[in-house]
Amino acid sequence: SGKGRDTITSGIEGAWTPNPTQWNMDYFDVLLGYDWELTKSPAGAYQWAPKNLAEKDHAPDAEDPSKKVGIMMTTADMAMREDPEYRKISEHFHKNPDEFADAYARAWFKLTHRDMGPKARYLGPEVPAEDLIWQDPVPPVDHDLVSDADIAELKGQILDTGLSVSDLVFVAWASAATFRNSDKRGGANGARIRLAPQKDWEANEPERLSRVLSALEGVRKAFNDAQTGNKKVSLADLIVLGGNAAVEKAAKDAGHDITVPFHPGRTDATEEQTDADSFEPMKPEADGFRNYRRTQFTVSDEDLLLDRAHLLALTAPEMTVLVGGLRVLGANHGGRQHGAFTDQPGTLTNDFFVNLVDMGTEWQSVGADGDVFEGRDRASGEVKWTGTRVDLVFGANSQLRALSEVYAQDDAKEKFVKDFVAAWNKVMNADRFDLKA
Repeated sequence: SGKGRDTITSGIEGAWTPNPTQWNMDYFDVLLGYDWELTKSPAGAYQWAPKNLAEKDHAPDAEDPSKKVGIMMTTADMAMREDPEYRKISEHFHKNPDEFADAYARAWFKLTHRDMGPKARYLGPEVPAEDLIWQDPVPPVDHDLVSDADIAELKGQILDTGLSVSDLVFVAWASAATFRNSDKRGGANGARIRLAPQKDWEANEPERLSRVLSALEGVRKAFNDAQTGNKKVSLADLIVLGGNAAVEKAAKDAGHDITVPFHPGRTDATEEQTDADSFEPMKPEADGFRNYRRTQFTVSDEDLLLDRAHLLALTAPEMTVLVGGLRVLGANHGGRQHGAFTDQPGTLTNDFFVNLVDMGTEWQSVGADGDVFEGRDRASGEVKWTGTRVDLVFGANSQLRALSEVYAQDDAKEKFVKDFVAAWNKVMNADRFDLKA
């Protein structure tokens, strides 16, 4: 009939336990209490059946509960008894049902809330009071926040450290751009870039990162030590503020007086609040915003850029203006000059777009992989610039080309700076859910 007892879905057919809809320890009772043999379901799928199944351990028929049928297990279930490590866990839970119930509740809660981000985003009266490490908790703000006057003072102190615009922008971006809108993890809050594993990621240039963080930590300590009250600033805030100060300086050097919005309130996570293993899969394999790629992939560099932009919840114009700005600010990984289409690095100009769409430049692929290009002067043949596929896609793709043409205009310099600051601020605050409440 195709219904009831004749229903076929995945091909694995049957009940796991004698009482399929009841919460009890039946699963471990039968799994560990019987020997099992490989059989086939009515649909032809391999599954396991218990030998000499007792009458009491039969399951009710799907159509007629008064009738009894056998039970089954999958090969995955068999691993819970046959693998020596899983066997220990199964036997432990079997002997400790209360512990099993608690472990299951926690695992189910994690499964259904994993993509919701930190606990601050939860709503309702049933939010657990306990902080769970997979929620990437950060300490609460237990101090007074810095004022506008303090912010101005701190920006001056950061710039006085001798750190370059490139250094400050690179580290702020590396910290904030770990954010993933897909599961609301990552971001600048917590300053986890100073902890393992992020501090050791190749994409973050560990030596450069350590040097910048050391200087910022000096500013933080000096400021906090000088306070007589409860006012403090976190390193997480200083990392972002340092990037903001660098952007403002670069804009001023280009003739634009602009203030990058800043909202203090980030705190610094501890190692105990950080599950290092869970952060390792977040390691950037490629970040087109920094012109970084760990190795050659089958996926094109420009597609990897789109993936990164999507995780950051960026629009096409935001992605475009950020790439163009980060290139001229010197935020490339390892000091690479690919895409740095400017003769005034560290200055927030629209030079990237001006030189990209310059018809006096002819672009040619160089190298075996075809992922690096030289831009030669059409008249002299001299090499003017080098760029990657990520750089040149803004001239080749019709939608991105249109955006590049807008930003390349002589009267778009101010628009470029304003749009860059807005997109930069969006990334810096991507994980500030307290600001979005």
